[in-house]
Amino acid sequence: MMKLGVYFKIIGALVALAVLGMMTGALYIVDETQQVIITQFGQPIGEPIKDAGLHIKMPFIQVANYFDKRLLPWDGDPNQIPTKDKKYIFVDTTARWKIIDPLKFMQSVRSEMEAHARLDDIIDAATRDYVTSHNLVEAVRNSNRLLEASAEAGMAEGEDIMTTEAVESIEVGREALSRGILKQASRIIPQYGIELVDVRIKRINYVEDVRLKVYERMISERKRAAEQYRSEGQGKKAEIEGQMAKELQEIQSLAKKEALTLIGEADAKATTIYAQAYNQDPEFYSFLKTLESYRNTTNPSTTIVLTTDSDYYRYLQSIE
Repeated sequence: MMKLGVYFKIIGALVALAVLGMMTGALYIVDETQQVIITQFGQPIGEPIKDAGLHIKMPFIQVANYFDKRLLPWDGDPNQIPTKDKKYIFVDTTARWKIIDPLKFMQSVRSEMEAHARLDDIIDAATRDYVTSHNLVEAVRNSNRLLEASAEAGMAEGEDIMTTEAVESIEVGREALSRGILKQASRIIPQYGIELVDVRIKRINYVEDVRLKVYERMISERKRAAEQYRSEGQGKKAEIEGQMAKELQEIQSLAKKEALTLIGEADAKATTIYAQAYNQDPEFYSFLKTLESYRNTTNPSTTIVLTTDSDYYRYLQSIE
């Protein structure tokens, strides 16, 4: 029990000392996300403290200045920039940065707010330099995939339904443009104890008057594409109808040929039958054919004038 009491007293004393140290400023805590510069009478002393944990400094005389170690965001304001092909656009960029040298950072910019102001100047200037030295299409697309797809589909550039920016071939592309902005800005940033990790073009938009012209051109191109598709559809329709008419004519010709063949065979067979009947009894056959002609040529309202020696009248005369 005595040993346990001694332990509690020791722990209590240590806690009291820690509290006293914290209250007097002799102790300070560095978080995992932080780094510290100790200043004495406003002047930095020693190396930056980047290890997390409890640290000691001289109370009242020394001050712990905390700086973030994490990646920090930067979002610029959209700027109106002319491209190399004289098209005015709004370019909105974003970046990620971090403090790699807290001592240099404190001596040059002192705070994140001031660092943002420096980043505004540096990144905006690099963005303007790169955008003005390239055509608009370079900031819009990353590859010539659309052109390659059109070529594979057998479509000519002038007949494509896409806008001028879409059919124009690129040499750099948006990704490389962003890398160029990052590279140029990174030449200046380190003097402030900052590392620029990444720069991206977040959004690109036309200014109002150019946007209206672009919309009009897009509408015109869509109408032209629609007319082209209609024309191709009419041509395809005519081709299908022509093929259909050709096949129909072939079918009708074959059917007519087969029908005439069957009729001819039937007539030949009928003629053969008639000839056989005639050979068996010519007189009776002549009598039947004459009666058949009577039925086919006369009706109750028919009047026939015949001479007495007419062969046509022969059977009627014999009946009388």
